[in-house]
Amino acid sequence: MDKERRKVVWLVPAVIAAAVLALFSGAVDGAGPDIIFGLRLPRILAAAVVGAGLGFSGAVFQGLLKNPLSDPYILGTSAGAMAGAVLCSASGIGRASPLFYLAVFAGAFAATFLTYSLARIKKYPSVSHLVLAGVAVSTFLTALIMLFITLYREHSLSLVYFLLGGFFPADNYLLAVSCCLVAASVCGGALLWRYLDIFSLGEEKASCLGADPDKIRLAFFALASLATSAAVALAGTVGFVGLIVPHILRLIFGASHRRLLVSSALGGALFLILADTAARTAAAPAEIPVGVVTALFGAPFFIWLLRRMRDEG
Repeated sequence: MDKERRKVVWLVPAVIAAAVLALFSGAVDGAGPDIIFGLRLPRILAAAVVGAGLGFSGAVFQGLLKNPLSDPYILGTSAGAMAGAVLCSASGIGRASPLFYLAVFAGAFAATFLTYSLARIKKYPSVSHLVLAGVAVSTFLTALIMLFITLYREHSLSLVYFLLGGFFPADNYLLAVSCCLVAASVCGGALLWRYLDIFSLGEEKASCLGADPDKIRLAFFALASLATSAAVALAGTVGFVGLIVPHILRLIFGASHRRLLVSSALGGALFLILADTAARTAAAPAEIPVGVVTALFGAPFFIWLLRRMRDEG
């Protein structure tokens, strides 16, 4: 086993250790097995699934678009998935229905493709155009969501918390479906990593090497949107995981996506388990939405990236 593969393998026990820490963090007096294993364990598993999906999606977007500021939250993918979830709520479609996941995926994919299309003023979208297009798409979709919350106040409390990002009691079916979707996305990315490396050289070089840029783009948009939609279905809008994690792991594993995609999924799981533990215990007995915690880390990180890109450019 080579050195880089050992680094990836060591992420597995790190995730397990974080899960054990989270399982017994917080008030444990009077907390029997039903609370620890019936409530906390599913929540920890959900955090791992959501973090894995967002970490993987961020690595895909950053490699595919050659944009260090890309992540599902910034590009509007999460907002599109959330809009699909709100549409299901308005239509009376429950989260246990297959139509719910289909609508959430369709919203995520449509928002991603719209952001890319708006940013592609010239042949290749610039970093600034992608960010501005993502902000525009996210703002518009968030406005639609808030309009729905205003008109349908019976859904307002749950949807506002869902919009902020947090983990809710979910049955085993929801957790299993989201886990399978994220696992399928990561496996698909692991099989196609060579195309992502080729694409990072530029579309013209990718074409010269026999790859079809349009098909590659659609395939990876679909994989990242599928993973993001599975994450949003479980936790709502959780931002900046896909921005922070791939950047940190790229420093460890390098720019090749051979191990970056899988390691970003594991790193995302680790990061979000720890973030949710902090959200649950920092202000106990009150609980902070995990999306607020990730934003507190992610927003300064985003500003730092902007300043670094300005200094280098």
